[in-house]
Amino acid sequence: MSLQVTRTRVGKYELGRTLGEGTFAKVKFARNVETGNNVAIKILDKEKVLRHKMIGQIKREISTMKLIKHPNVIQMHEVMASKTKIYIVMEFVTGGELFDKIVNHGRLKEDEARKYFQQLINAVDYCHSRGVYHRDLKPENLLLDSSGVLKVSDFGLSALAQQVRGDGLLHTTCGTPNYVAPEVINDKGYDGAKADLWSCGVILFVLMAGYLPFEESNLMSLYKRIFKADFTCPSWFSSSAKKLIKRILDPNPKTRVTIAEVIENEWFKKGYKPPVFETADVSLDDVDDVFNESGEPGNLVVERREERPVMMNAFELISTSQGLNLGSLFEKQMGVVKRETRFASKKPAKEILSKIEEAAGPLGFDVQKRNYKMKLLAAKAGRKGQLSVATEVFEVAPSLFMVELRKAGGDTLEFHKFYKSLSTGLKDIVWKSEVNMNEPSSESNKQETG
Repeated sequence: MSLQVTRTRVGKYELGRTLGEGTFAKVKFARNVETGNNVAIKILDKEKVLRHKMIGQIKREISTMKLIKHPNVIQMHEVMASKTKIYIVMEFVTGGELFDKIVNHGRLKEDEARKYFQQLINAVDYCHSRGVYHRDLKPENLLLDSSGVLKVSDFGLSALAQQVRGDGLLHTTCGTPNYVAPEVINDKGYDGAKADLWSCGVILFVLMAGYLPFEESNLMSLYKRIFKADFTCPSWFSSSAKKLIKRILDPNPKTRVTIAEVIENEWFKKGYKPPVFETADVSLDDVDDVFNESGEPGNLVVERREERPVMMNAFELISTSQGLNLGSLFEKQMGVVKRETRFASKKPAKEILSKIEEAAGPLGFDVQKRNYKMKLLAAKAGRKGQLSVATEVFEVAPSLFMVELRKAGGDTLEFHKFYKSLSTGLKDIVWKSEVNMNEPSSESNKQETG
């Protein structure tokens, strides 16, 4: 059976599978049909952007991001618009998330963790020097290219709805709770640079420990621990690493170490290679065209759809996997940090979707179906509004399907609780490959890395 999939062309790009989605945007895999190069395209809904009065802010963020060319930051190539959408074309990296390394192999040795931390600090420091703050540094935003070089994604685009008030401080609480600085949770305003550094400190701890410094199932208990910086470094951390982490995870932003001081730290400097890169001339003409008030038709691209039976191509399939290990296509989870999960099945696509619908009903979810896609919507609002789960079935080979469940809205932790409950009802449709059978089960393989 082959699935009828609608392929969409936008300008010279053919859009493929959805890589992720959030409140304001969706990110899709795409291919430049002229060059054959693969890219990721962030698609913003113009109406939502206008409704939230975010045009000026998004234009500033995009202009700044286009000017940022750094080896450790995902590169933005160009910006386009149709009548209803804004398309941000970005570099697509194939090495997966840095934290997949921890899921698959456990914690990193100190030297390897330091190497990634140095690259992370390079990226963050450079963007801060350009007035751009990430404000949501977390595992999903740390990617690796094919050579294993760290790339920070979503810099300056992760917090589109953020506002700086008259006091020069940011005031919106965001981010994954475990990685967020205490002053952000406190909502009394915060310095974006200090808050980003705190998140870098949590990331360094996780790389070296294999688990989070602050982990509680109860949110208030978690906040209390973060406010007091109540954590203990494992015995295998060197004393100089412990000292640096304690200086970064200082709950008082006024006494917290600065990025400049981190770069001068002896532990940080070991084997440090400052990044080498050239600043190229960048044109912002495409950004100006997209945000041109008159919206001249000549500047707009058109979405063209064509329907044909198509299988997920090999590159897209590999891009969902960690370094060609197809075992990681099958169930991989990481506590609260993953926004999606996937499994393979040899059952017919319609049977897979019916089974998911059947399992989701008793958990209090409404189901909306269209073609081989399905949206599950929680009847009750959760901690961050209604949990919404996008489900899609891809044909990988004749009679082998990949099923992806992705959080489209709501809280990531609630998504994981839902998936855990749902998966018990899906056992008989999940295909266990030989790769899978030789690996630990998802439960035993699951790190405490949240």
